[in-house]
Amino acid sequence: MNLDIQLRTELQKAVTTLFQQPVPQLQIQPTNAEFEGSHTLVCFPLTKISKKGPEQTATALGEYLVANSGIVSRFNVVKGFLNLVINDATWVKVLQAIHADPLFGELPPQGKELMVEYSSPNTNKPLHLGHLRNNFLGYSVAEIYKALGYTVHKVQIINDRGIHICKSMAAWQLYGNGETPQTSGLKGDKLVGKYYVEFDKHHKAQVKELIAQGVAEAEAEKRAPVMTTAVDLLQKWEAKDPDVLTLWKKMNGWVYAGFEATYQRMGVNFDKLYYESDTYLLGKDEVLKGVDNGIFFKKEDGSVWVDLTADGLDQKVLLRSDGTSVYMTQDIGTAILRFRDFPKIEGQVYTVGNEQEYHFKVLFLILKKLGYAFAEKCYHLSYGMVDLPTGKMKSREGTVVDADDLMEEMVEEAAQQTRELGKVAEMTPNEIRELTEMIGLGALKFFLLKVDPKKRMLFDPNESIQLQGHTGPFIQYTHARIKSILRKAATLGVDVSAWDGGAVSELVPAEREVIFKLNQYPQKIQEAAREYSPAVVANYAFELAKGYNQFYQTVPIFQETDAAKLQLRVAFSQAVADVLKKSLRLLGMQVPERM
Repeated sequence: MNLDIQLRTELQKAVTTLFQQPVPQLQIQPTNAEFEGSHTLVCFPLTKISKKGPEQTATALGEYLVANSGIVSRFNVVKGFLNLVINDATWVKVLQAIHADPLFGELPPQGKELMVEYSSPNTNKPLHLGHLRNNFLGYSVAEIYKALGYTVHKVQIINDRGIHICKSMAAWQLYGNGETPQTSGLKGDKLVGKYYVEFDKHHKAQVKELIAQGVAEAEAEKRAPVMTTAVDLLQKWEAKDPDVLTLWKKMNGWVYAGFEATYQRMGVNFDKLYYESDTYLLGKDEVLKGVDNGIFFKKEDGSVWVDLTADGLDQKVLLRSDGTSVYMTQDIGTAILRFRDFPKIEGQVYTVGNEQEYHFKVLFLILKKLGYAFAEKCYHLSYGMVDLPTGKMKSREGTVVDADDLMEEMVEEAAQQTRELGKVAEMTPNEIRELTEMIGLGALKFFLLKVDPKKRMLFDPNESIQLQGHTGPFIQYTHARIKSILRKAATLGVDVSAWDGGAVSELVPAEREVIFKLNQYPQKIQEAAREYSPAVVANYAFELAKGYNQFYQTVPIFQETDAAKLQLRVAFSQAVADVLKKSLRLLGMQVPERM
């Protein structure tokens, strides 16, 4: 049964019967924790048709529901709020419906399509901690929408061209001595990242030397030999110089192989890849058309700009004076190409850090000025920085927290804790590795996803791996504990495969509270999708696991002598395990059978 629909129906019937008026939109919300009840009706809007005060209106409705609904056992009124207590027989029916539905919380195909972009790295450095939050967010949002019946296209734009790429190329040419991933033993993305750092080191030294010779700092930064080499490479690349293209393809190939290994361990994937090297020319063409149509303007040096001052923004360069593209130009081309490739998508979600909020405001506004109606369907899933005890990460200085290293450290920490707890004595080495991978990466994903995306956060590896507290391992351990209970129940002959609610009509408070939480799962998925926030699902899973553990501590399941109650508690436990597994799957996490 769908309790929320049934309760709304009963409330509508009560309003119509008592007040003889059409039913307005009813405001139903969860009951405040300090009051008895599970559902609260806000009665202030009903006073116009009841011709009574809010408290009198609430009391009249409460009395009617207790006498006539069959699902409300009692009520209390706090000012204009009607708090409803659902009877235990109804909660048992709710549990039975959840237990019997393998697709509980999920919707069938809706015929709707959505595109979610995430990761979108530069090919001049390996993925880092910030990329982990980005990938986990984007992947999770995609999975949440898939659960709601959407066809979701998971994509990334690979920033494979531009001056930043040429900086790594220049440094490798000048200082690399032919080094390759094979000769160095480094993953390809790490090798290329090494030369991005080398560029910065040599550039700073050369700028310092030029300044000492009397050159102004801004001019010195341009004239530094390593910088002029990089700029020359960029110009030759755009002119399709064959030697430069060969070097570019070789170094990017190293990076892609490294990225793929990292993505596999992250547990994320993509349906389609876009490359800036393919899309920047389309963006360039659109910009030049915009000049012809008076949307953009050229300055004396030949650069192309858009004037957004009338829209409360500023002027933005779209093509440099030498004709080369900027990020904005590329993003214009990419957006247009995606809607051409997938004309049915209802929206395009960009998972990009909040330092780019202004960029996306400008992008969506430019697309609108160019006449593309889909601009209204674009959404920037903005997220805050991940801070560390050592401060902000800086890629060009080589001080980032490497994604591969962090994942490995989390798995090693999980292995150490698991050994200390003595949980692996009967496991094979492969089983131990599989378990610790699940725990370590689960801890990392949950910690990065439990915080609202918009908020800046501090990542604490030690806190994230704990079995107690607001952590992924706590939820994973709860699932493993329930699986142990289900195995024991099976040995005792307790079969809940076709459980129909039995003859139980009375619950303990802890059961009632957890069934209420189970019943919230579909609404939580809807809320997470509406807010583009996996944190809603993460925190729901934690509250559900916490509620079950409180039940487990207060109700000795296998000491129950009433066969019907024992069967209910086993079915109840199974339903919790199923919803925990579904919830964590939406976060890209796995759950262990044993732990």
